Amino acid sequence: MADLTPTPDRPGLHVSKPSPNAPATGSAVCHCGASATATGDNQVRALVKGYTANHGAAHGRTGS
Repeated sequence: MADLTPTPDRPGLHVSKPSPNAPATGSAVCHCGASATATGDNQVRALVKGYTANHGAAHGRTGS
């Protein structure tokens, strides 16, 4: 399987929860340079909300 972890060259959001009993983990990297990681279901949920509200497509980036 390919490494899906976001990098500055491949910005994005990645969340993993390998089983219902394991804590979720997440990482995010935005094309603006912001990055964050989280561990635990509630923290990952907050990471996703913050990323989608303030980074990624929220920037309205145009071009390539």
